Amino acid sequence: MTKFILIRHCKAEGQEQHAELTVEGFQQANELVRFLDSYNISRIISSPFTRTIQTITPYALNKNIQIEVDERLKERILSSENLPDWYEKLQQSFQQPNLKLSGGESSYEATRRILSLIKDLKNSDSAYIVLVTHGNLSALLLNYISQNFGFKDWQQLSNPDVYIVESHLDVLSYKRIWTQI
Repeated sequence: MTKFILIRHCKAEGQEQHAELTVEGFQQANELVRFLDSYNISRIISSPFTRTIQTITPYALNKNIQIEVDERLKERILSSENLPDWYEKLQQSFQQPNLKLSGGESSYEATRRILSLIKDLKNSDSAYIVLVTHGNLSALLLNYISQNFGFKDWQQLSNPDVYIVESHLDVLSYKRIWTQI
């Protein structure tokens, strides 16, 4: 049975696709090397965003594992417009999963996107597969697994944050494992 290590990226300079990690974020990425060392990881799949790739690069180099990039792990776009009330709209999107703003992706659509990746990978021979993504997409997956995980839990996610996601008889479960070293 494949287990997924879901990683929210380390601290970054911004939200744009090409935003890089901060100095602290690079330090956190190096901490992840030690943190993940005890897991039998054979694959790493990352969002194409710079901050996610930079988050897992030190570990990948240390273990000589190629980073695969998958568009299904990119951050969800709430709207293509600049929304002064984006925070309230994001909260609303947790309560109304089919809410779709101009140029954006609904929570339902984003959840289906990451679930399609998990479905494609769940029967892999790998013991652990790392999935490096973003806060909103991570929260949507965890909300799909347990509706108890909501907007307030998204607010409490850290950078980085790490969860184990398991699939047993097509039922997903998760457990937070991140503790700063």
